[in-house]
Amino acid sequence: MLGVFSGSIVSPPEELVAAGCRTPSPKITSAALLNRFIETNASAVSIHVGDEVQLAYTHHKESPLLPRSFAVKDEIFCLFEGALDNLGSLKQQYGLAKSANEVVLVIEAYKALRDRAPYPANHVVGHLSGSFAFVVFDKSTSTLFVASDQYGKVPLYWGITADGYVAFADNAELLQGACGKSLASFPQGCFFSTTVGELRSYENPKNKITAVPATDEEIWGATFKVCPPAKESDGVQIPRIL
Repeated sequence: MLGVFSGSIVSPPEELVAAGCRTPSPKITSAALLNRFIETNASAVSIHVGDEVQLAYTHHKESPLLPRSFAVKDEIFCLFEGALDNLGSLKQQYGLAKSANEVVLVIEAYKALRDRAPYPANHVVGHLSGSFAFVVFDKSTSTLFVASDQYGKVPLYWGITADGYVAFADNAELLQGACGKSLASFPQGCFFSTTVGELRSYENPKNKITAVPATDEEIWGATFKVCPPAKESDGVQIPRIL
């Protein structure tokens, strides 16, 4: 799956901008990235939401245990990959039909977050159990919401294209060819929301997330880490690699 967003929707993460500046490497534009995805994936489907958002997905070579899906409802667009272990109980909680799948459930969970403010964002993602990664775009509010499961069982990466778009994908090689060193693995157990304005751990939302510059040999430009709570005795936070 692939989601590409202009600077009017999301500001490129400073850590990835800095990584690209430290080690300049070839990049391509967001349009070229989307074309590459379509050309290299059989039966790919692409969706343009105005001029600022491009979404795409394919069932080509997907895992039968971690399928990809797409849905749109009330101007909320969602790309989902994976499976929820507690889908049945969540469908009851949100009053959904028995036929509802994970991508529909995530849209309803996001709507609950949006419409019941100040409902904590980490609560919405924290009650999802299973293997997943998803990208939600709310056209009505121009809000982006992205999350990955706490064990990183579904790979998710993000980077910055040549024209400054922020791209999310489940294929590291695809983004590496488009974003160069302005690329990182999306940290497991975390979510990114343009409403919040930053990365946060949904298990420990008050803990700071830092980005450690990668070495020249690594394909990433940076590695994001969640710091454990500071000890009162020393006030120092020690990053935990995700």
